[in-house]
Amino acid sequence: MAVAQKQELHARAVTDRELIAAFLRTDRLYAAYPLGDLDGPARRRVAWGMSFDGSGRPTALGMHHEGLVPQPLFLMGDVDGCRAILSGVLKPRDAYFQTSAVHEVAIRELYDLEPPVSMLRMTVDRSSFVPFAGPAERLGAADIEELNRLYQLGFRSGFPASVLEEGVYFGVRVRGHVVAAAGTHAISSRERIAVVGNVMTQPEYRGHDFAKMVTSAVTAELLERVMDVTLNVHAENAPAVAAYTRIGYGVYCHLVERIGRRRSGGWGLMRPIREAIRLTWPRDSR
Repeated sequence: MAVAQKQELHARAVTDRELIAAFLRTDRLYAAYPLGDLDGPARRRVAWGMSFDGSGRPTALGMHHEGLVPQPLFLMGDVDGCRAILSGVLKPRDAYFQTSAVHEVAIRELYDLEPPVSMLRMTVDRSSFVPFAGPAERLGAADIEELNRLYQLGFRSGFPASVLEEGVYFGVRVRGHVVAAAGTHAISSRERIAVVGNVMTQPEYRGHDFAKMVTSAVTAELLERVMDVTLNVHAENAPAVAAYTRIGYGVYCHLVERIGRRRSGGWGLMRPIREAIRLTWPRDSR
C-alpha cells in the first residue's frame, strides 16, 4: 500500500495586506503592533514573511522593520513555521525580537541571544476602562522640544514633530514645562486597535499619579476611535503595572524581548567591529 508523502512547510515573502491581516486577526491583542503597522506611517519600511503547510494554509508570520540595526522582529504562529521564515525569508544580521517565549527555540537555532526582557501585554476596552482625572493636556507639534527634553532623560533618543501629528500624545505641565507624557506607538482605525507607549515622568515628579493621568487621557481618546487599546510594560515594574491596572488595563499575555545576532556567514567574524559601531535600540519605559 502506498504511503502518502509528508508535505513540507514552505515560507515566502508576502505583501498582500488582507492575507497578512487575516492571520494577525487570529490573535489581534498579541498582534497589536503589526496590526498598527499595516496602515501606519512605517508600513513602507516593514517586510513580512509567512509560512504555509502543504495545503497552502498559513501557519506562521514574521514582521521585520528595516533601518538602523537592531530593528524589531515580531513572530507569531507555529514554531516550525517561524523557523522556516527566519531561515529563508527574514534574515537580519541583528534584530530586536518581540515574541512569545515559545518561539525562542526557533530563534536560538540561528541567533546568539542577549538576556531576555520579560514583558506583559496589557489591554483595555470601553467596558473595562476607568478614567483617571487630572490636568493632562493634548500635545501638538509645537511641543516637540519640550517632549524630547523629557524623553531624553530616559529614552536616549528624540522624536520628530511628526510623532505628535500622526499619534496621540498628552502631557502634564508644571511651571510651563512638560514633566510627564504618554503617547502612541501605533494606531489602526481600520483594524480598530492602538498601542500606547512612551510613558515617562520626570524623576522628581514621580509619585503624583501623573503617569496615570497622561495614560488615561491617551487611552480615553483612542477608545473613541478603536475597540482595543494595548501597551507593553516590564513584568517586574510593579508600580507601572498597578498604575495601568487602576485605569482598567488587564494582563493579556507574557512576551519576551531580546536582541539577537545571526551566527551564519562571514559576517560573524566582523562582530567585534560591529559591536564598536552598533547603535543601541532605544528601549522605552513602556
